Amino acid sequence: MKKIVIGLNLAHFLKAIAGVFIVFASLFLPFISREGERTSMVGTALKLINAESASPIAFSIYAAVVLAVLSFVLGVFSYFKTSVFGMKLWQCIQVFSTIFFTLTLFASKNILEASGIMSGFFVKDFGIGFWIGLVASYVGLVYLMKTTQTNTGYIVLTILGIIWMFPILWIVLTALRAEQGYYVGYFFPHKLTLQNFVNLFGNESVLPFKKWWLNTFIVAICSCVINTMIVLATAFVLSRTRFKGRKGFMNILMIIGMFPGFMSLIAVYNILKGLGLNQSILALIIVGAAGAAMGYHVSKGFFDTIPKAVDEAAIIDGASRLQIFIHIILPLSKSIIVYTVLGSFLGAWSDYIFPSMLFGDKQSSYTVAVGLYWLTDFRRIDTYYTQFAAGAVVVALPIVILFIWLQRFYVEGLSGSVKG
Repeated sequence: MKKIVIGLNLAHFLKAIAGVFIVFASLFLPFISREGERTSMVGTALKLINAESASPIAFSIYAAVVLAVLSFVLGVFSYFKTSVFGMKLWQCIQVFSTIFFTLTLFASKNILEASGIMSGFFVKDFGIGFWIGLVASYVGLVYLMKTTQTNTGYIVLTILGIIWMFPILWIVLTALRAEQGYYVGYFFPHKLTLQNFVNLFGNESVLPFKKWWLNTFIVAICSCVINTMIVLATAFVLSRTRFKGRKGFMNILMIIGMFPGFMSLIAVYNILKGLGLNQSILALIIVGAAGAAMGYHVSKGFFDTIPKAVDEAAIIDGASRLQIFIHIILPLSKSIIVYTVLGSFLGAWSDYIFPSMLFGDKQSSYTVAVGLYWLTDFRRIDTYYTQFAAGAVVVALPIVILFIWLQRFYVEGLSGSVKG
């Protein structure tokens, strides 16, 4: 196109139109192809409308068809009347069209079998039309985002976000699945229920999941507080003070930190057993705190960026090193404190190797990582798999809540200080 519209890069406009046109054309190409039977996506949607019974998620195929048509219509309209608002609207429609086209990949088996259109449907039964439409949908979205001059990073993140959404959606749906068993052959459950969560926390539960969760929470909170204090204090001392043997001490910590922690597990376990602390959650807290100082590097690097003139001004005013650390350095270091807190919490919350060796067969001391792995044993996985998925969702909640609560501090760095 030779015309120019401020805010748009029309060099990619025709490629975007070609992409959505191919998606539109794919609606009339074989969507299902098996044993000589070929049905287009439009034909499949019409069969679903006329079917006596239909899956509740059949809307995903309807939405994929409607959004693909609407995206094509907006593309043609934009060709004759190009505007920034129209292109942005077209881009939003194409994003949802791509999402539902991708969703169809996972939902078709459930939809087709529930409606009686086809039994024993597998991914190999998708026709060439579906695969062309799926690929063209992503290609059209990329060129459309280039036309609207959306940052390349957003293009990549949008595509990856759509892809990454499905494993998360799968584990949530498995946790809500009423049908028991490890493998069911379809993505969306036939029936949703909260019984799996009830079975985890109910008084009649044969699994001590409440105890596992509480053990993990205690260990994570204690490790988070203690380890963060140790790491920040160590980093401050090594950053702001000079003493004999400082460099040698830093080199020793760095060299020791290069060795994987599991190399010392047997020795640590024997020490704890000699102290009578094996098979206790206190041992996890002690071991975590004992090695926390070796993670000082990132915090020290951040403290090094804070001007030492701030310290010198505080010393002139009579402040001690402890007062400088608490009242000056820490308020200027919110981002690195958040980083340290999250790292300490996640490390203790998701640790599996050491707890699995430490607790042995004492189930009452298990953490959730060890307990959930215990559920995946071949003798139990078929019975407890949906409860395992429910446990995975419950385990993820504290991490999500903590990150949402602390994420605003990620963007805060050294913003300066005012003496007085």
